[in-house]
Amino acid sequence: MADNNQKPTNSRMANLHPEGKPRKKIWLQIIKWFFIVAMLIIVSGVGLFAYYAKDAPSISQAQLQSGGTSSLYTRDGKFLLSLGSEKRTYVNNDEIPKELKNAIVSVEDRRFYKEGIGLDPIRIVGSVLVNAKSKGVAAGGSTITQQLVKLSVFSTAASQRTLRRKAQEAWLSMKVEREFSKEQILEFYINKVYMNYGNYGMGTAADFYYGKDLKDLDLAQTALLAGMPNAPVTYDPYVYPEKAKYRRDIVLRAMLKNDKITKSQYTQAVNEPITQGLQPKKNNATSELRKVDDPYIKEVISEVKSKGFNPYNDNLKITVNIDQDAQQKLYDLVNNGSVPFTNDKMQVGATIIDPRTGHVIAIIGGRKLPSVQLGLNRAVQTGRSTGSTVKPVLDYGPAIEYLNWTTSHILDDSKYVYPGTNIQLYDWDNKYEGKMTMRHALEQSRNVPAVKTLSKVGVARASLFARKLGVNVPSDSGLSVAIGANASSLQMAGAFGAFANNGVYHKPQFVSKIETPDGLTRNYDSSGTRVMKESTAYIMTDMLKGVLTKGSGTQARIKNLYEAGKTGTVKYSDEELVKYPQYKNSPKDSWFVGYTKLYSMGIWTGYDNLKDGTPSGVGSSSAQLLYKQMMSYLMTDKANKDWTKPSTVVRRRIANGTQDKVVSPTASNSSWQLFVKGHAPKNPYSEVTVDKRKDEDDDVDTRFDTEDDTSSKGQSHSQSSSSSSHAEQQSSSQKQSSTSNNNNSNNQNQNNNQQTENKSNNQNNNSQQNTNNQNNQNQQQNQGNNSNNNH
Repeated sequence: MADNNQKPTNSRMANLHPEGKPRKKIWLQIIKWFFIVAMLIIVSGVGLFAYYAKDAPSISQAQLQSGGTSSLYTRDGKFLLSLGSEKRTYVNNDEIPKELKNAIVSVEDRRFYKEGIGLDPIRIVGSVLVNAKSKGVAAGGSTITQQLVKLSVFSTAASQRTLRRKAQEAWLSMKVEREFSKEQILEFYINKVYMNYGNYGMGTAADFYYGKDLKDLDLAQTALLAGMPNAPVTYDPYVYPEKAKYRRDIVLRAMLKNDKITKSQYTQAVNEPITQGLQPKKNNATSELRKVDDPYIKEVISEVKSKGFNPYNDNLKITVNIDQDAQQKLYDLVNNGSVPFTNDKMQVGATIIDPRTGHVIAIIGGRKLPSVQLGLNRAVQTGRSTGSTVKPVLDYGPAIEYLNWTTSHILDDSKYVYPGTNIQLYDWDNKYEGKMTMRHALEQSRNVPAVKTLSKVGVARASLFARKLGVNVPSDSGLSVAIGANASSLQMAGAFGAFANNGVYHKPQFVSKIETPDGLTRNYDSSGTRVMKESTAYIMTDMLKGVLTKGSGTQARIKNLYEAGKTGTVKYSDEELVKYPQYKNSPKDSWFVGYTKLYSMGIWTGYDNLKDGTPSGVGSSSAQLLYKQMMSYLMTDKANKDWTKPSTVVRRRIANGTQDKVVSPTASNSSWQLFVKGHAPKNPYSEVTVDKRKDEDDDVDTRFDTEDDTSSKGQSHSQSSSSSSHAEQQSSSQKQSSTSNNNNSNNQNQNNNQQTENKSNNQNNNSQQNTNNQNNQNQQQNQGNNSNNNH
């Protein structure tokens, strides 16, 4: 009987539940763990939110009421100007029409009046789902209160959209909701938003666009203003009327859906032309300071945007590198007649930087201009050829850097035809001068030696050198780029600044620091980048000194100042001369880039349009004369220091007409030349330390003629003339009023041929020519801007 009371021990259930406990359902386990994990996430989230929120910046009514504009400060902390309009029309709550409030709420935050904490959880979840589906940021979840907080305290930069920032934004939004009414929040928002053209607040915008108060706008006009803050530039009714209408109609549909307008009101408003009631576009009142600084401000705005900030909405404190006195002086020189120009239509673009830091201290984008904001800045345009100012950057600098050429390296200025073509290259005077040193070729801006130098270096290698200096020269360019590449005065000032700064390049910059209202600070100064050997920079500077003392830039020379520089002139293309044959003996553009140890200055002069005229008379020298006056001003009371020869550079007394024949330091018919250490000829004389070359060296002509030169002289071309600048005419007794031709060099391309540069190199040069001629015909369409004539 006892056995009958025993439980079975061999069944499947018994094996699974040996103790006889009921089975737990697996879904109960899942629910339990789900809640545990959810609670952990919530607790962790609350803790993280509290951790981030405790460091949230303070927010005051003054911040909420202020405009969103950023302010510029000089490096010494002085306020310069505000980016917004000088006058903001602030409208109080009782002056804001109900219709405008309905429009804003309908399109921006439909549940605005129902939210009690400044956040909209429903909208946040919805935006997360929409963005996840679109795999991007297709919808935003911010309430009007959050937008107000963002505009008042935080940066709108995408890089600042961090979890910490979002937590602080949410915390401050809840704080604002507790301390201010819905009507106050709307008032702050309506008066803060950016409405394009330097206008902040919808009251200011109503006057700017319609010449009315807010209360006097019709429904369609009200809807346009309500929708503009989403993208004020994109929805500009003057520039993009179709996009403006699209946004306006979105607002109207939102109002209809939100039961704020009737169907008939909606129909009438959407059919109203976007231009109805729109005032003629006008410029905001521009102060004299804003007018003077306009080109600088334009570049500041561009630079700030490139760093991920919005200078119009972010309430930034921007420290700029401007020297206001220098900026004013530069403006005055080009506008008050101190520097002569051919006529009032002749234009200028100039940039001054500190080569030790890259700080742009002054910039001018034009002259005799109307009072417009953010107008054309000719100082940064890159569509004009540099002429011969590119030679140190693209030709001779790389030759010293990569080939260890000396200042006495012999080059041959003789008849030259671009390989693979029948196009003959001429110098500015339609003559060839035969054998000469690299120093003389650069000082006198001879074109043939420059092209042969680039051929020897190789365009690909030379373009890499130029890019390191901020000048973008395509590596597949033709050889004609040796005498002209497209670049701006900003780029050229920066490139020459590397020579001035012993081979260390600082990218030109307008902004040194950006501070946001929440305490974020970004500093942009850097230690620079070494882009060439110190020996290269010193040797180049030593040669460029001669451009001002005895070369093509004598009109820019400042007595007793240690300085260096290079001229450049550009001729008209054959196509342009067909339309304007009277320009045949005139330069199209004139350049000068010069520097001391403290400043580097790039200057372009010319005309915006062919029909406006051509530089002539004293206007051909405007670039050099502007440099002379401006640099004289800058260097007043400044230390006038020469460059110190590095130990990697060796000085030798070389017999004239030779490349490396060392003679006694006191020998006549000789001159001091510079060599890269390890590549200098042996010195049979005792080493003599020479801080300065002898005075008589300034008069030494280091070119020399050969019998070969005789056969090449007298060559000409029917379209080879264009006049040199007046300054360049006076720099040498041999110079004439015509400049050299590279008129068809847009058909020319890369070739490593260098004819008779050095007898020991002839065999190698010929083999290089055969190799590279095949590349020429593939690159004949890229030289349109290099049909120039240079000094």
